Amino acid sequence: MVGNTSANASVRTQINWKVIFVQILVFAFLCINTMMILTFFTRAYFYTKMRYILFATSLLSDCLMLIVTNVLLILTVSPIPMPLSLCLFFFVVSSVYGFVTPVTLTAMTLERYVAICMPLRHAQLCSKLRALWCIFIIHGISSVPCVLILLSFFAPATQNLLKKIHICAVQRFTTRTWQIDLRFGISQTYFLIMCIVIMFCYAKIMKVAKAASGDNKKSSRKGLRTVILHGVQLLLCLTQMWCPFIEAAVLKISLVAFITVRFSNYILFYLVPRCLSPLIYGLRDDKFVLALKYYALCDFRRNKSLDLTK
Repeated sequence: MVGNTSANASVRTQINWKVIFVQILVFAFLCINTMMILTFFTRAYFYTKMRYILFATSLLSDCLMLIVTNVLLILTVSPIPMPLSLCLFFFVVSSVYGFVTPVTLTAMTLERYVAICMPLRHAQLCSKLRALWCIFIIHGISSVPCVLILLSFFAPATQNLLKKIHICAVQRFTTRTWQIDLRFGISQTYFLIMCIVIMFCYAKIMKVAKAASGDNKKSSRKGLRTVILHGVQLLLCLTQMWCPFIEAAVLKISLVAFITVRFSNYILFYLVPRCLSPLIYGLRDDKFVLALKYYALCDFRRNKSLDLTK
């Protein structure tokens, strides 16, 4: 009895330290993203360009996704039961915005493809209006898996089900084998389509980079590196779609092992890929870095104006 109590206390201490570590990472990430989002809205130049509009969309999506998933992580550790109707809200947000980031990355890759391989049509195809329509399409595409999963869940469900108290987890909405297979099939379809788009853009940009010269060659190589980084980031983001299936299998074995796996998945496949967004489109972009330094240093003196159009 004493041995079991001591072991449980040790496990609880380890979990608490993991929670604290994750909160530090999430806080740091949100601070960096908030600074970049504020920088985006301070200059009219940024919100007239598709690449920056999509970048801001991915930052906002990442912030919302991390806040919601972090709350779910804390509720899993606690664990705090909640009505399924409240859990439904967390599921919808995490499900939709879990897809928004990879779909946005795919759209950003296509924008780079147009900029490098079709420069004369870039201004027409990647205008501000088209960027706004692109955001609506991204959210529409990202909502399809969530809608299908919820339809498959509520079709055979009873009305009293929403009033039941549960530990909030994605697994609550995929209770049957065919529902799990449906979710897995949707994830794999999205994964395949996005990988094809990334590889297509990579091949086309690489072809242009080999044929280019001078400044065009430098620009093409930078675009090629951006696509490669997008590919790595996209792979990590899409791997998170497999996490619920892994966690569901581990949950049948041990709750402690389930919590450990969820922490590892959260750091590797939720935090890490979303930390790459500021690196790829923030710190690697000369104009954005210039604006970021300008406002991070609180340089608001009127006699110094920041001109990003040059």
